[in-house]
Amino acid sequence: MEIISAIIQLLGGLAMFLYGIELMGDGLKNSSGAALKRVLEKVTGNVLMGVITGALVTAVIQSSTATIVLTVALIGAGVLNLKQAVSIVMGANIGTTVTAQIIRLGSIESDGSFLLWLFDTDTLAPIALVAGIILLMFIKRQNLKPVGDICIGFGVLFVGLNLMTDGVAPLVGTSAFTAFVGFMNNPLFGILFGLVLTVIVQSSSATVGMLQTVASVPGSGITFAMAYPIIMGINLGTCVTTAMVCSIGSSKDAKRTGVVHIAFNTIGTVLFMLVMTILQKVQAFGAEFWVATVDSGGIANFQTIFNLITAVVLIPFADVLVKLSLKIVKDVPEKTHNHPELYTLTDNLYISPAVAVGEATKAVISMGTIARDNFARCCDVLLTKDKSQLDVIALDEDNIDRFADRVDNFLIGLSKEVENEWEDRQVDMLMQTVPSFERIGDYGTNLVELSQRLEKEESDFSDFAKKELALICDAVNEILTITLDAFVRDDNEAAKRIEPLEETIDDMVRILKDRHTKRLKNGTCAVSSGLVFMEALTHLERASDHCSSIAVMMLARTNEAILHNHYEYLRMVHEGGDETYRIERNRRREQYITPLKNNK
Repeated sequence: MEIISAIIQLLGGLAMFLYGIELMGDGLKNSSGAALKRVLEKVTGNVLMGVITGALVTAVIQSSTATIVLTVALIGAGVLNLKQAVSIVMGANIGTTVTAQIIRLGSIESDGSFLLWLFDTDTLAPIALVAGIILLMFIKRQNLKPVGDICIGFGVLFVGLNLMTDGVAPLVGTSAFTAFVGFMNNPLFGILFGLVLTVIVQSSSATVGMLQTVASVPGSGITFAMAYPIIMGINLGTCVTTAMVCSIGSSKDAKRTGVVHIAFNTIGTVLFMLVMTILQKVQAFGAEFWVATVDSGGIANFQTIFNLITAVVLIPFADVLVKLSLKIVKDVPEKTHNHPELYTLTDNLYISPAVAVGEATKAVISMGTIARDNFARCCDVLLTKDKSQLDVIALDEDNIDRFADRVDNFLIGLSKEVENEWEDRQVDMLMQTVPSFERIGDYGTNLVELSQRLEKEESDFSDFAKKELALICDAVNEILTITLDAFVRDDNEAAKRIEPLEETIDDMVRILKDRHTKRLKNGTCAVSSGLVFMEALTHLERASDHCSSIAVMMLARTNEAILHNHYEYLRMVHEGGDETYRIERNRRREQYITPLKNNK
């Protein structure tokens, strides 16, 4: 019964330990996601700086696999190239050793020192748990939630470790445990055990932590000669997860990054095993060193030294690893896109919500740019019947539609990952902006269809009508440009300039429809071209309406009143309650309404 109770306690402790690592890592990612994004984007071709960056990022998010997955996603997004990714991969293995160094705190003995007593996990873990609960349950500030998660994760991690230690203690000395220790005396079995366990747990940090826990139990019999092959197997095991992630639905360079990670860890393990075998044979550091039991600190130190030396040895061969990956993953003809930036969003980006939000915003900006440029071409086709632009218009409209179909699912998934209120509102804005840009593109192609209808009916606008259409097309193209610029610069002040121009366009449409109706009545305009003219005005007006919607969504992120009632905000603005709005509206009327009235 005691054995069964110990096993249950061991498994319960393992569950808490794994959850603590995940919770602490999530908190660290959410509290520093924007900073991580900036750091990764500034990685240059300097391999050493890339290694340092990879180590720092991994130390923060507590997972080398997570760093590599994030790197793969940024390669797909065009932020990083293969050489930059290789240097980050090298650094990731160093950064992952920080977790083991944190876990070794559990072996600290205070010996009466207040500072050591404070850093003893029996003291530190409860303090962290209390601090986390206060931040999450009583202060409840959104920006402090990640900090609370870090504290709770830290505390749960060490509570889990203590449970695991207590669970392992009764097992030490049993025949099964003794057989296991004997089995681990074979270095090849040690490598295999570390590899398989890491593949199962999906975290090298967690697997090393488990080894540290077992080794810290008195009488465990885990020697240094047994521990180091297991650590190397753990290092190989993390490659399997990375290889899976890098091979599913990713670019060639992403697959090559996975190849580099596998090659880097495999070469490092083989070289280190050769060196360690030779050192053990010649009894370097003394015979006692190899057979003495190893503690949590010794395991942490060896993992750090192993990964650090491997990186230092292989840094000069970074270009060789790149060439090796190019030979293994060869270039083959792939379908190319005239706007590849629209095809960069993958679920792998979810591993860092801040990065995912940033890349999604970039992609939507590209979509908006295409929609604006395509709309301008469509206006030109309507006015000039220039067919040379039709292929480009059709291709870009297809790109917009394809992106809109895919990005919805990406943003819905992302909305479940973000915990920061600003990022949540940004995702909400993107979800509502994408359909607006898509509809703007659709209204542009509607103008092309009207042009083709005129040609089919062998009809055309009068010179007078063309001047009117040219003027309102200029106004709509300008509002599209202002909207996109405001969106690109995330400029709410620029967004406020959109509504006055949108109202001016509405007035232009009313004037032109009234004027054209009179021309139809007195017979100075053909019915066929007159109906096309009216439909064109409708499409132009609706395109400007979507610009207004995008502006309102931008403003709503920082204004609760607008967020909860868009229509009330627009009503108040149109009633002239804002002096800045009135000045801008009068300027726009002078720019567009006055020339329109003078053109009789």
